[in-house]
Amino acid sequence: MENIANSEIEFLENRVERLDNHSFSRFREWFIEFDNSRWDKKLEMDSNAGKLDFLIDAALAEHRAGETRDL
Repeated sequence: MENIANSEIEFLENRVERLDNHSFSRFREWFIEFDNSRWDKKLEMDSNAGKLDFLIDAALAEHRAGETRDL
């Protein structure tokens, strides 16, 4: 399975290297948006699963201890 993934990555790398400047710019914009969307979905899934609760707990503990300030 890893061989297939590696060959797909190499194929994509080769294709990206061949893009002209305009096409590369469009691809980069699309990829950044795509990457951000995947990150947002992962963050939402982790939050819904309680994986980030420790951050909330730490922030609330700091606030209760008077270690925060108004923005």
